[in-house]
Amino acid sequence: MTEPDHDRRTPATTRRVLLAGGVGLGIAGVLAACSRPSPSPSTSPSGSASATSGPTRTPTASPTPGGPDSWDALAAAVSGRLLRSGADGWDTARLVENPRYDDADPQGILRASGTADVQAGLAFARNTRTPVALRAGGHSYTGWSAGGASGTDVPRSLVISTQDLDGIELHDDDAVTIGPGAQLGDVYATLAKAGRAIGAGSCPTVGIGGLTLGGGVGVLVRSFGLTCDQLTGVTLVTPDGAVHQVSATAEPDLFWACRGGGGGTVGVVTALTYRTQAAPPVLLFTISFPWSAAAAVVRAWQDWAPAADPQLWSTLKLLNGSRHTSPTVTVTGVWTGAKTGADATVDGFIRATGATPLAHTAQQLTYGAAMSTLAGKAQRVSEAATSSIGNAKLTDAQIATLVQHAAAAGDVSGNREGGVALDALGGVVADVGRTDSAFPWRSALMTVQYTAVFADGADPAPFDAYVRGFRKAMRPAWGDAAYANYCDAAITDPADYFDVNTSRLHRIAEQADPTGVLAQPHWV
Repeated sequence: MTEPDHDRRTPATTRRVLLAGGVGLGIAGVLAACSRPSPSPSTSPSGSASATSGPTRTPTASPTPGGPDSWDALAAAVSGRLLRSGADGWDTARLVENPRYDDADPQGILRASGTADVQAGLAFARNTRTPVALRAGGHSYTGWSAGGASGTDVPRSLVISTQDLDGIELHDDDAVTIGPGAQLGDVYATLAKAGRAIGAGSCPTVGIGGLTLGGGVGVLVRSFGLTCDQLTGVTLVTPDGAVHQVSATAEPDLFWACRGGGGGTVGVVTALTYRTQAAPPVLLFTISFPWSAAAAVVRAWQDWAPAADPQLWSTLKLLNGSRHTSPTVTVTGVWTGAKTGADATVDGFIRATGATPLAHTAQQLTYGAAMSTLAGKAQRVSEAATSSIGNAKLTDAQIATLVQHAAAAGDVSGNREGGVALDALGGVVADVGRTDSAFPWRSALMTVQYTAVFADGADPAPFDAYVRGFRKAMRPAWGDAAYANYCDAAITDPADYFDVNTSRLHRIAEQADPTGVLAQPHWV
């Protein structure tokens, strides 16, 4: 098909093209990978996909009728690589980031090299009624992006992977267009070299696409907003094969759904454009406390972190397991203002705990160095996880429950490390209305993640039971609300993720995908 010119950026208006390599990662069946998009009808002449954010409504290209109707025809139709069982590289390509899904055996994996390959893959799926799984890098908590692993309720599928779409193009107006498979570590490093920044997560191997589509909670969230709040345009292929350039003014319903509605909801994303900000200096601090002070730390932290100056963000972790000689309490945070301001607010928090820290370190870093330090060393780990939305402060009794269940991670045989992480919201996140994007938790105090890490090959059942039991124990405090990027197969009501936005998101998804080509378990 041919795609009309949508306010393309030409080399004359592009300051520099910066290419980031690496393997992208899918999140929760979400499109989370991006490598340099190959030149195609929907990409700019420089080779990076263009996503308009202009004021005029963009025409939508019509899907090409027909398309491949056999595996051989699909292989001939694409410029990327179509892998099937037994092919060179198959055993590596079929793996996602969580080894608990290593038995995945999809029908095939299409490593898309551009938008045209995505169109061909979707046409094949429609013509042959082959189930589709979307993957950018493979960080799906539920394993939906594996395309047919045990315990995922996903049939053997065609995996359409956008991990090779990882181009990063910075423009003269300081916007940046990024392929969905670009890993966060590469995005941060590339932007930092140009003195620019976006706010996103800390895991360096997560793909930018999936993170954004589910909302995007990260270390600068209180000063920069959710990653989806920084989004200005998206190139999207709907299941009928049509390519859409969407923004706040061009097909705004589709754009709205891309801002927190989760991956695989309305289409396959092949490029995203964001506004950037000047890269700030970052003060990175870590404070550890004795376990005996855990309740006091939680109480002081929930009063402090979500309501602090937006230049401050922090996370509170209560962890236990075989990696620890005893349970641990750690607060890690960043401050993007003057150091004196950080000293005052952090010292005030410590005083409020009434405890003496076991350790307290702080270092002033550049944006790029801070993101790299926070990332640590990424590796594949077998994990169980689920989430809550912390929409209210905990009472003393509820804090006791939280601390008790975090400590109980050490009682689960084989649990290497487990417990809970509380990540502060507030700040500019709350400046956006709860229905202005698909992410509804604008007034929440924090996102909450329950985790358990275990040996590869171990039965995941007891670890799933631990994290889900932890979530259930906190239900009297926080209800059933959950974060879409931390999806859990045991959560069967989409309203737990999308709240008041569920019906609108469902309507948009039905319009974009009326035959359920992109259907996922328990999704909208």
